[in-house]
Amino acid sequence: MTTTDRVPVPPSAPPAGPDSGSWPRGRHRPGRARVAGIDAARGLAVLGMIVAHVAVAAGSSWLVQAVNGRAAVLFAVLGGVSLSLMAAPVLAAPTARNRVWLRRRIAVRGLLLVVLGLLLAEISSGPMVILVVYGVLFWLLLPVLFAPARALAVAAAVWAVAGPLLSWVLRARFGSPTDADGQTVLGATVHLSDLTSPAGLVHALDTVLLSGAYPVLTWMPFLLLGMAVGRLALRTAGTGLVAGGAAGAVLGYGGSWLALDVLGGRDALLASVAPVADRLGVPAELVLQLLGGSALGTVATTTPAWLLAATPHSGSPFDVVGAAGVAVAVLGLCLLAARYGGRLLAPLTATGALALTLYAGHIALLASLGEWPQTAPWAATALVAGLAVASAWAWRGLVGRGPLEALVHSVSVRAAGSPPTVGDRGSAPAPMPGGSAAREARDMQNGTPGRAPDTIGYRGSSDPAWEEAR
Repeated sequence: MTTTDRVPVPPSAPPAGPDSGSWPRGRHRPGRARVAGIDAARGLAVLGMIVAHVAVAAGSSWLVQAVNGRAAVLFAVLGGVSLSLMAAPVLAAPTARNRVWLRRRIAVRGLLLVVLGLLLAEISSGPMVILVVYGVLFWLLLPVLFAPARALAVAAAVWAVAGPLLSWVLRARFGSPTDADGQTVLGATVHLSDLTSPAGLVHALDTVLLSGAYPVLTWMPFLLLGMAVGRLALRTAGTGLVAGGAAGAVLGYGGSWLALDVLGGRDALLASVAPVADRLGVPAELVLQLLGGSALGTVATTTPAWLLAATPHSGSPFDVVGAAGVAVAVLGLCLLAARYGGRLLAPLTATGALALTLYAGHIALLASLGEWPQTAPWAATALVAGLAVASAWAWRGLVGRGPLEALVHSVSVRAAGSPPTVGDRGSAPAPMPGGSAAREARDMQNGTPGRAPDTIGYRGSSDPAWEEAR
């Protein structure tokens, strides 16, 4: 949910003077071209999020089951892609000043997301707000912002397995948070009241890192993977992303099926829920079906066998790998669709371009709808989704950057200070030191096959990658 998915196109007019982050006026400026496939993918994530949040009463529907958990994962992967696009101009001239400037700007963005997340959590009528964790993840990724793509991919793969295992061990050892009545709290998010006492701060830290709805320990691999994907030549990477994403989905969901139904993991799960089934007087299979249909951020710690299930939004290794694979495949399909029929995707890409505004807006709108979504879930979903697409399409055509996107951009640019000079139009790029990251940036500048020459911009041109980094 960022505003960084732009790549350079050749400027058709002399460059405008420096812009210190003022609010945009009118339609987008000439020479600014977003990667339509990324916006389309984020648009699908917005609509999936609306379905998951508004149609809760129709939770058994195949559509709700399909988007549950996966829409948020798609957002997270695309967030990593956007971080890589922001880093691209600095990779062209990786001086210490350039790196510090961009890290400072992203840190401010993270802070703004945290503040907005806290405010939305206060008005949310049910949706678990992800923005606080999203902002914290931005902070935690600052040290690896310029890491090579291969290192990011390896880190994502290792974390996808090690993170859920470590989460399970820590929660099994120290227990999960409980409320005043001693009941385990599931799907927790951080609220402003948590920041008013030492105990509340401890709870907030546990919620963000370990036990909440979107714990850093199991959501970090999604952004790491997105950052690795963002180093590719995205306009031509669609087919490879579809194939790689499909392989990841098969590995995650197929591996879970193999572990549960072939290697005996389901028997261990049935044994763990048998006491609950006996108390309720229902078959253990029914209890397992209810508990395994969805989760609220973490897997149960009653038995390690829960780590074998690919339950949506559970954060098990199989869920992380499978959902990440789906996200990458969806991005690949959107890139292909944009490549061959981009104009037909205009409403969807506009929706994705205003994702942060629509995220906040749909939570506020849902809070005002009262009980109606419970009694007419699909009518309410159609209303919210229709308003989101129509308003985004109109705003994008008439104004350009969304209101919250413009606010985050303006504040982060001003707070980061004067932008460094990456290079001047018509002059040679700034010299770069050796190392894999520098070689990668040089490859992108020189148009080496397999790299992304269209993600590097220079100050003084109207190249949008530089405009976004600025």
